[in-house]
Amino acid sequence: MKSMTRFVFAACAVTAMIPAAALAQDSRNQGYLVDINGNIVTTSNTDLCWRDSDWTPARSAEPCDPTKKPVAAAPIAPVAAAAPAPVIAQAPPATPLPQKMSFSADALFAFDKSVLKPEGKAMLDDLVGQVNGGTYDVILATGHADRLGSAAYNQKLSVRRANAVKDYLVSKNILASRIDAEGKGETQPITKPGECKGAKSAKVIACLQPDRRVDIEMTGTKTVASSR
Repeated sequence: MKSMTRFVFAACAVTAMIPAAALAQDSRNQGYLVDINGNIVTTSNTDLCWRDSDWTPARSAEPCDPTKKPVAAAPIAPVAAAAPAPVIAQAPPATPLPQKMSFSADALFAFDKSVLKPEGKAMLDDLVGQVNGGTYDVILATGHADRLGSAAYNQKLSVRRANAVKDYLVSKNILASRIDAEGKGETQPITKPGECKGAKSAKVIACLQPDRRVDIEMTGTKTVASSR
């Protein structure tokens, strides 16, 4: 009677363990043999496990079976945009530098004369300094006369005065090939019609003074000296 009691008790104990083991089997590590605590049972000194009928590759677990984890792709470094080529500023092409000056004939010459006065030469010396400070391709000297006298005489006088200015500039080492001289006589007066009325007199001569002149026009490029 005592033996029968022990067997029944043992059977009850085993029966009680089965639901616990099944519960542990269902809760975690499904697909492998586990102990009553739900831990996978492995052989001693190894990591070998026993699979059960529920095992599938999707239930692989460490250390029994290696699990394949997706390998994170290495981040692709952004490609830096190529820096634009530096823009090299180009100096604008040299442009002709026109310059026009008008010299009173009375300052350069005596009345009705074409020989340069000393003060007239001093004025032209200042002009020479400007020419030497730049590159001028053409220098044009144009002589003008007032209306007193005949048109033919005034034309010749204006040419002689223009040539006198040219000759002086050449004497200051300015190339004669760069200088042109011409006369316009009385054809391009500055005074307006109706001004300076009357016959030849000191008053009329003074009134016509702006018409007696030598215009000098230079065309080229100005050289700017650098400061240090």
